[in-house]
Amino acid sequence: MAPHLAWIGLGNMGRGMCKNLVEKGQLVHPLIISNRTLQRAHDLQSKFPSGKSTVAPNVAEAASRSDIIFTCLGDDAAIKETIDSITKIPRGIKGKLFVDCSTVHPDTTNALASTLISHGAEFVACPVFGAPAMADAGQLVCVLAGPGDSVRKVLPYCKGVISRANIDFSDQPHGKATLLKIIGNTFILNMVETLAEGHTIAEKSELGNDNLHQFIETMFPGPYTAYSGRLTSGDYCKREEPLFGVDLARKDARHALDLAKTHGARMRHVEVVDGHLEDVQRHSGKKGDIAGIYGAVRQESGLTFENQ
Repeated sequence: MAPHLAWIGLGNMGRGMCKNLVEKGQLVHPLIISNRTLQRAHDLQSKFPSGKSTVAPNVAEAASRSDIIFTCLGDDAAIKETIDSITKIPRGIKGKLFVDCSTVHPDTTNALASTLISHGAEFVACPVFGAPAMADAGQLVCVLAGPGDSVRKVLPYCKGVISRANIDFSDQPHGKATLLKIIGNTFILNMVETLAEGHTIAEKSELGNDNLHQFIETMFPGPYTAYSGRLTSGDYCKREEPLFGVDLARKDARHALDLAKTHGARMRHVEVVDGHLEDVQRHSGKKGDIAGIYGAVRQESGLTFENQ
């Protein structure tokens, strides 16, 4: 019998992943969608063909009607609260499969696994790498960890649907997936810091941002070029809704620093990044984006936060 699927969490990433599940997931039943702000779920449903999705009024209802439940939430507190609510549904969750795509601390992932398994459910950790535009295009990279049998149930919805590739940690501890995700995200943080510093000195030394961007396009096509364009265009200080919100970026940085401390290491570059992200929070509040690191570096170098 074909499973009923639910999706909980419709942020920048979740909306695109939902879209691809509906369009390419070959679902027999309508995708059940739920979000804390219910209007966002109705707005997304209105963009799908009739009969392809349905809105659940709350997460407990979404889970009770589903066999496989995907979650993609902003932080550790949100996913803990959601799973706690779901484990209290009267009919129980025995036999259901939960797939968490949130970026959280590995300890949180392992705790979720323990809770869900103790209630008779299955669990796969499935954080993803990629920006919202990649989520929309189905070009993410999924990292899957957990029992092999459970992972195999999730794979049909990954490569070719929400992702372009998978990193498969089958039969490894669930927390290995989010451990990789947190460490991997430090590469993104450091990339933006490097670009911000480079473009600031390019402007102040009169090399010029266009000349530096030409070098970046030639030597580092892909994410470096994309972020360089966001910096030089002023996108980092114009957005009403961030692509990678500063609050979430600081959460990832703090998780990384905690992991380093726990294991007797130090991530000095991430310490610098976190300081600049704190500056972005002060300047832009919740509208702040990770690319706002450029504004913070500009400010400490005697320039204005905005480059436009």
